[in-house]
Amino acid sequence: MPDILVLNGPNLNLLGKREPEIYGSETLADVEAACRALNLGDLTFRQSNHEGQLVDWIQEARGTRDAIVINPGAYSHTSIAILDALNAFEGRVVEVHISNIHKREAFRHHSYVSARANAVIAGLGTEGYAAALRWLAR
Repeated sequence: MPDILVLNGPNLNLLGKREPEIYGSETLADVEAACRALNLGDLTFRQSNHEGQLVDWIQEARGTRDAIVINPGAYSHTSIAILDALNAFEGRVVEVHISNIHKREAFRHHSYVSARANAVIAGLGTEGYAAALRWLAR
């Protein structure tokens, strides 16, 4: 079973409360419970609104985790620091977006994280996390 770090960026702590017409009604706790129920690996879930904390967690995953599933939120479009940290990570990386970022505002169409990701899942709602885990388990 793979050892997977699941990271969530800014505002994902408000999942289920913030813009449910875009992000749905499930909370981050609901997402975690659904992912754990799949029993597809040793999962560690973390969320931070702080870019440096996400970078620290990515660096800590080096040599200890097989993969990272990351929903970087708005940092997708702005953070070269997260990209650099992911580039130093040896395992697989799956980028997840709950909404289809390509159908939203133009500034959301580019993701720095995508340059490192082995796979990108966008627009599947919170099911994107489960899809990422199923892909990594194969």
